[in-house]
Amino acid sequence: MPTADRAAGRTSTTRFPVTVDAALRESGWQPGRWDIKQAEQWADALREHTSPAGHRHTVFPAAVEVWAEFGGLTVAPAGPGRQIAPVTVRFDPLCGLHMARTLGDLGRALDTEMCPLGEETESQAVLAVDAEGRIYSLDHSGDWYLGTDIDAALETLVSGIQPVRLAFSSPSGV
Repeated sequence: MPTADRAAGRTSTTRFPVTVDAALRESGWQPGRWDIKQAEQWADALREHTSPAGHRHTVFPAAVEVWAEFGGLTVAPAGPGRQIAPVTVRFDPLCGLHMARTLGDLGRALDTEMCPLGEETESQAVLAVDAEGRIYSLDHSGDWYLGTDIDAALETLVSGIQPVRLAFSSPSGV
């Protein structure tokens, strides 16, 4: 998407469904919000971190863009969910600082790179983005696909839409 189109999308007042827009605004978000300085600090912190086993995070533009727009916010749903209970989301990629190996493994399984975005506060599920901007949630019960981009993922999470569980088959078929 060209930069001008992304900027227009960030300032549109009809970008999100009403319930998602209300939850975002309650959290302090507004169209045009953009804190690139904080996003760059998170990018540096993730790039500098190496796990004891030598695993490192990959940082790419799709992640930095989400951090710049939503970083530091805690978005809480205001009502019941459509299919499941909606969740509160905290945008802080350092919640996934120690998940470099796990995110790397998921990225390899999906043939992409992954980077942390934050967490679902109640379950502490880690939210992640891939290099194409698709959003995922990783928790104790599995890996979940939340949407094609952050807008779709926010609708899934805040509106209580059932996410799609990722299914992987082993090479042996077991």
